[in-house]
Amino acid sequence: MGLKSMAALALLMVALLAVSVLSTPDIEIKKLKNGNCDAGWECCGSKSCCNGTISDYFQVYQFENLFAKRNYPIAHAVGFWDYRSFIVASTFYQHLGFGTTGDKKMKMKEVAAFLGHVGAKTSCGYGVATGGPLAWGLCYNHEMSPSQSYCTENLKYPCVDGADYYGRGAIPVYWNTNYGRIGDGIKIDLLHHPEYLEQNATLAFQAALYEWMTPKGKKQPSPHDAFVCNWKPTKNDTAEHRQCGFGATMNILYSDLICGQGFIDPMNVMISHYQYYLDLMGLGREESGDNLDCALQKPFNPTTPSPPAAAS
Repeated sequence: MGLKSMAALALLMVALLAVSVLSTPDIEIKKLKNGNCDAGWECCGSKSCCNGTISDYFQVYQFENLFAKRNYPIAHAVGFWDYRSFIVASTFYQHLGFGTTGDKKMKMKEVAAFLGHVGAKTSCGYGVATGGPLAWGLCYNHEMSPSQSYCTENLKYPCVDGADYYGRGAIPVYWNTNYGRIGDGIKIDLLHHPEYLEQNATLAFQAALYEWMTPKGKKQPSPHDAFVCNWKPTKNDTAEHRQCGFGATMNILYSDLICGQGFIDPMNVMISHYQYYLDLMGLGREESGDNLDCALQKPFNPTTPSPPAAAS
């Protein structure tokens, strides 16, 4: 089967799942003989599914509350983002633990944390915006005025003629190498078709969730594992102020673009979105958890090399 046929099949499966969100009744969790569970179409064949599904506790009205201004006429992606697309995308990761790890509080916190990143990275809110600056998440689905081509030489993921690799998606993807890597991960040819992430909201969420569930380097946690504390920091991690919590998710996803620079605005804005969503979901920001920021954390994967140590 060619790449085009595989992509078409994947998109058809996404469309069929999207219909299921609206048509599937409440599902009873079925315990399997191997100790795993099935929880309907949303989560199948894992122990995580024994904890139920995201739609059990996070419903349409909550999504609408979190992203209340996304379809206002002045937003830049009116009609693009919706609850159904998020839930369909999540089905690729719920069986791996996304939104299905721990008790109900932890499950809700992880959804708020992931969407906190999404809201902060796609917001067009500003200080005096109607409803406040935190109400404008999912205002964008792509970079409006790309400042560069985002094409770098790479043998595995070479730039494709006619393709542009500017920022797109729920947690925007930049550069040919990242489109190629994430495309491999979700089995969609994003290297040749980066535009899919601004044409299909489910794929845009799916790409962001792939980043949330996937470690950036060897012996490093994924943002998911760092948030739910499946990860045990080493002595070196502790010495460099890296502990499980929301702060570590920013470190993994953005490295020294946000972390290790003190309490800078981009980091504070992301924390504010997370806490705002906790409030709207009924948990309250007092449930933000420990290690909320990454102000003092040494980046896992610095974008610029450290200077050499001084000679003794």
